[in-house]
Amino acid sequence: MREFTSPPLTLAPPVGGLADVVFEHADEDPRHIALGRKDEAGQWRDVTAAAFRDEVLALAKGLLAQGIRFGDRVAIMSRTRYEWTLFDFALWTIGAQVVPIYPTSSAEQCMWMLYDAEVTAAVVEHEDHAMTIATVIDRLPHLRGLWQLDSGAVQELYDAGAHLDDEVVHRHRKAVTPESVATVIYTSGTTGRPKGCVLTHGNFMYEADTVIARWEPVFHSKRGDEAATLLFLPLAHVFGRMVEVAAIRGRVRFGHQPQLNAAALLPDLAAFRPTFILAVPYIFEKVFNAARRKAEKDGKAGPFEKAVDVAVKYAEAVEAKAWGDGPGPSAGLRMQHQFFDKLVYSKVRAAMGGRIRNAMSGGSAMDRRLGLFFAGAGVQIYEGYGLTESTAAATANPPERTRYGTVGQPIPGMTVHIADDGEIWLNGENVFEGYLNNPKATDETLHDGWLATGDLGALDEDGYLTITGRKK
Repeated sequence: MREFTSPPLTLAPPVGGLADVVFEHADEDPRHIALGRKDEAGQWRDVTAAAFRDEVLALAKGLLAQGIRFGDRVAIMSRTRYEWTLFDFALWTIGAQVVPIYPTSSAEQCMWMLYDAEVTAAVVEHEDHAMTIATVIDRLPHLRGLWQLDSGAVQELYDAGAHLDDEVVHRHRKAVTPESVATVIYTSGTTGRPKGCVLTHGNFMYEADTVIARWEPVFHSKRGDEAATLLFLPLAHVFGRMVEVAAIRGRVRFGHQPQLNAAALLPDLAAFRPTFILAVPYIFEKVFNAARRKAEKDGKAGPFEKAVDVAVKYAEAVEAKAWGDGPGPSAGLRMQHQFFDKLVYSKVRAAMGGRIRNAMSGGSAMDRRLGLFFAGAGVQIYEGYGLTESTAAATANPPERTRYGTVGQPIPGMTVHIADDGEIWLNGENVFEGYLNNPKATDETLHDGWLATGDLGALDEDGYLTITGRKK
């Protein structure tokens, strides 16, 4: 098969911007728990929809008071933390554009992104980041403001905007349209300088709403078992930003964890108790290897490996039944699975908080056996594929029929085409509009609305995509 289209489930939003839902949700259900935030003692505290709306509004007023205007570009250089999300939505509220920068970026990398995007102000996490920018500030003629999170930047901006009327903010918010630019994300190519990928409010709204609709079981909340996710992916990456937007739009409680190492992540997973996570395969490998090491330490390596085999066989049987290729797990396999669920699988889930049922994986290929193990252990992982230029996910495995070892079908409303040379081309509402200040690169990548990804792949007879390599 050379081309496959998944029919749309949602319409491209005709009006409005990303920040509107913050105000709408606060009006509709002010006491809804929108986010979790760690206090100074390291305990998770709830943030209601009304409280988040008030913080976004206060910060937006402060940004306006400090001279940020509609269409201005503001950089954020930080790890994944609550304040990043707060700044994202405050800046989107007033029509400003966010330029994310990885906290590990060098001074030269920062200089290029800040210069190319003509950034007028920057938000940094701590003094080291401020000093990184300071070393190149003489080459940044447009930069006129710098705020440091760990030095009280948020309160400073609250105070600066306290005298402004709320209506000033709302006038800006109502001027934002789906065509307004939300963010410019710089992607590192194999050659040359990073390119600024321009993504609109409409790109993100369509992407998030489509993912929420298609993977409804993941985002669904029940009374007493509300959906929640812990965000630990870098917010400088499009995948992390999509999770942030989808959680807010899908009314999913979410928190932030700035460290990707297991020593920091696993305790927060246990405390926050997400029902799903979005991660890269590395995270699932870490969880699996930690469980294996513990079994070996406890002298239970043999039973653990047997449990892995049973989980894989169980998931394979479920997969075969979904495709009409088998009756499902046998009675004997179900009995073994039930036994190991108490002995092994429940402990794997407990290490991820105890409530986790689903996960989405992207960024690199996941080993088929690893995906089968987690499915057999009660955590369904939907592997997908996407780029910054497609506002994150372009394909993903659907809830009802996962095909392990593939990156799934096109998300609803997207078409995947395999060119004559095997290159993957994408078309849909979530495809970006071009690179900032780089028409040559834009022309090389976009062809009559089709995004040439540079990746090689193959579609099977059911429209499931497998990544086979990278175009030379």
